[in-house]
Amino acid sequence: MKTLPIISVAGLRSQNPEERALVAHQLGVACREVGFFYVIDHGIDPELIKHSFNNAKRFFALPLADKQRLSIKLSPHNRGYVAMADEKLNPASGADMKEAFNIGTDFAADHPDVLAGKPFRGVNFWPEVPRWREEMLAYLDACLDLGRLIHRGFSIDLGLAEDYFDAHLSMPIATLRMLRYPASAGHSQREDGGAGAHTDYGNVTLLATDQVAGLQVANRQGQWIEAPHVPGAFVCNIGDCLMRWSNDTYVSTPHRVRPPEQERYSMAFFLEVNPESIVDPRDILPDQQPKYAPISCSDYLAYRLNATYEHRTREQ
Repeated sequence: MKTLPIISVAGLRSQNPEERALVAHQLGVACREVGFFYVIDHGIDPELIKHSFNNAKRFFALPLADKQRLSIKLSPHNRGYVAMADEKLNPASGADMKEAFNIGTDFAADHPDVLAGKPFRGVNFWPEVPRWREEMLAYLDACLDLGRLIHRGFSIDLGLAEDYFDAHLSMPIATLRMLRYPASAGHSQREDGGAGAHTDYGNVTLLATDQVAGLQVANRQGQWIEAPHVPGAFVCNIGDCLMRWSNDTYVSTPHRVRPPEQERYSMAFFLEVNPESIVDPRDILPDQQPKYAPISCSDYLAYRLNATYEHRTREQ
């Protein structure tokens, strides 16, 4: 495969079960064969996406000292600013040349889960930028709705009740990550100098990109193929948690970001399930011998994240 499939998810909203099943089949083929696909007809307002990219640029343009006051190292809940070269998605290759900012589901400081210190149930950090919080939370909520819809397609394809994942996505771990890659000017010697080759950790990722090239995906033959910007589309991929849950029916796929020739921005929405949900292949495919032991979503995600950052505060 040299290109990624493009899938319209409009049919998942149809009242006709045959139309929903057709889209679900297309999703299932993509998840089995390459683990990546483009999503179109997703229903998210293009103006909301445009405002969100502008907000990301406004944040990254702040002085470094202002961004560092919101450092992810000050959060036990994977929220905040990741400075240039602080992350190593592929430790063997070295540091990633990018900066990022994470927000998650918005909890008030007095929310019972926050007061109880539950993992991934923390407060967000907010820059002092007008309307930034409201607009970015609106975008996060829109991505969450789309992620839930796509999971309905997964359920149909896997032979489950169509609403199987609904209960697991009632209060999920959802993270919106804004990313900025500086122009490389040809200085980097690494093919994955923007972001090291890696698989994503959770269930599904929705990536919005600008028009600057950089993302590459490994096909099943081990070849790196380009994932160029497609107007109006999200790049979507499944993560390791869903691979585990589906007992390797769906397979997550390594991807990387090569150093861009000019400054590059993207926004990744990572959707996991509820922290307490137990990821157990026997629940989805009871007739198969499970390849993985049951584990809670929060324990699995914490295990993966703690290996990614140097000197970061560990999940409690």
